[in-house]
Amino acid sequence: MASVNDNTTDLSPTSPGEDSDAILSGGNETEPQPGLDGVPVRWYDADRTEPYTRITPFQEKQDTSVEFFYQPLTLTALACGLVVLAYVAMTQDVLEEGRDKRRVGIYAAIASFLAFSMFQFRDGPFIRPHPAFWRIVLGVNLLYELALVFLLFQDLPTARHMMTYIDPNLGTPLPEKSYAEDCALNSKNLWNAIDIFCLAHALGWFGKAMILRDYWFCWILSVAFELAEYSLQHQLANFAECWWDHWVLDVLICNWLGTYLGMKVCQYFGVKPYEWRGFRQTKGLKSKAKRVISQFSPHDFTEFKWGPATSFLHYVTVVLLLAVFLAAELNPFYLKSLLWMEPDHPIVILRLACVFLCGLPAVRELYQYINDPRRAVRMGQHVWLLLATIITEILVITKWSKGQFPEPLPSKVKWGWSFAAVLLILYPTVQFGLPAARRYLRKQARKSKAA
Repeated sequence: MASVNDNTTDLSPTSPGEDSDAILSGGNETEPQPGLDGVPVRWYDADRTEPYTRITPFQEKQDTSVEFFYQPLTLTALACGLVVLAYVAMTQDVLEEGRDKRRVGIYAAIASFLAFSMFQFRDGPFIRPHPAFWRIVLGVNLLYELALVFLLFQDLPTARHMMTYIDPNLGTPLPEKSYAEDCALNSKNLWNAIDIFCLAHALGWFGKAMILRDYWFCWILSVAFELAEYSLQHQLANFAECWWDHWVLDVLICNWLGTYLGMKVCQYFGVKPYEWRGFRQTKGLKSKAKRVISQFSPHDFTEFKWGPATSFLHYVTVVLLLAVFLAAELNPFYLKSLLWMEPDHPIVILRLACVFLCGLPAVRELYQYINDPRRAVRMGQHVWLLLATIITEILVITKWSKGQFPEPLPSKVKWGWSFAAVLLILYPTVQFGLPAARRYLRKQARKSKAA
């Protein structure tokens, strides 16, 4: 496990303190005080005049390379931003009034919102390369969620027409493509199956390994996704693949390679000794350049141990997280099919990149919320918003899917998922329910004897 140098004399006043990733790695800890220090305040003894949820700018201490970038220059940024907006909006030197300026107006509104996010949103669990970067990521997630909420109130033809405002090439039905037309296992078919999507598979599972930081979790998710493709291929033709495409090319090669490389990076970060010095305290051009580059690496690293067999809470968390990741994987397939977008369309790629960036701090916040409840007194903003986004996507897909997939669910799929649901309920009953029942009966027996 990574550690932070005990010598803090060379760190700036905003160096990482008790709220960094190092908390979960153990060590001596003082008993937290109620309120701001982590113990939940009960509703009947909370001090309403001094709410424990009060947020102050840059309240978490951080390690800095260049002090200037860690100063809250909100008024300066506000003045500069308003000057730029006024010049572009009120003069004809840059753009003439008309369609182009309307488009720039939308971009300006988005940029203004992200600027507000950067300066006013709360800090998340990550401080590298800068907390402002992760506040912008949260702002992007919120914009996407607002767009989904708007689309939720539109019918499918209207939504398809609105997509042409973003890209005039959209709005045309796409031909359905099946990957299970010729499943003979030969070199020709294998070579034809290797395309850019194989690289996308590997990169995707590299990202999932960086988010989940657990081999078994990634393997279970990989197999579950292939089973979900089997279950839904009656709705989307591109889910139909040959058996060797599912289990050899996808699971054993692409997914495994991405997971392996991602976990190796996690292991490197997990054992790397972290010793952060300020930019001014670093001597020599080479050392200063190395210090600047290291700003884009983690400040410290926490290895995730989900432990679904340790408690009922951990088991439920892992099951729900598995369901959320499956939904996040399946949603873009349905959205691009319903909105007539190619798999390599920039909107689809941006959505995947957005979910990856949002998933990094979200899973970190969820892990701390489950494993360190005395400090994480409430669920983090990243995990809350990402959960809302995935659920809103499901609502949009459910609404637009009416009449689009008329073929009923095959009975073998119903029996398969019913069997899986029984196992999901049976395991915690045996693992946690029966021991709890035995402890309760022994306790009642002791009470009756004592009476």
